[in-house]
Amino acid sequence: MPNVPFSIRELDRDDVAPMRAMLAMFGEAFDDVHAYSGRPPRAAWLQRLLGSDAFIAIAATRDDEVIGGIAAYVLPKFEQERSEIYIYDLAVAQAHRRQGIATAMIDELRRTASRRGAYVIYVQADLGDDPAIALYTKLGTREDVLHFDIEPMPAAPAAAR
Repeated sequence: MPNVPFSIRELDRDDVAPMRAMLAMFGEAFDDVHAYSGRPPRAAWLQRLLGSDAFIAIAATRDDEVIGGIAAYVLPKFEQERSEIYIYDLAVAQAHRRQGIATAMIDELRRTASRRGAYVIYVQADLGDDPAIALYTKLGTREDVLHFDIEPMPAAPAAAR
């Protein structure tokens, strides 16, 4: 579908249906449908999330179909009165890639970051994900870091509390 226009916008608390469509698109794009659609959040949860200052959802649509999305978190800092934005998920549906949609979504997130007073946007790309690395290299400064997942401490049995 080259040269067919698309729209980019930040979702708000009333955009539960587009957010659900974005979750489905993420599941397909990341080949992890169960994680994104297996236990869908209630509408009230999504409304609270979309209406909060701590979360940003950017959707790309074409003919009312969600074809791309960004889910990002606003992280207030402690060392200065400022915040940063972390792109948690970014995807474009397979049939719509290589059309500038990801760049357009990031540009919209950059405008949102400016309005919200964030000083930086950051994102992680996995080694071997060459398209993501190329996109982010084009738009930002690369920093090589290691990422670790740490499991939460198991809850103490009720009798021990």
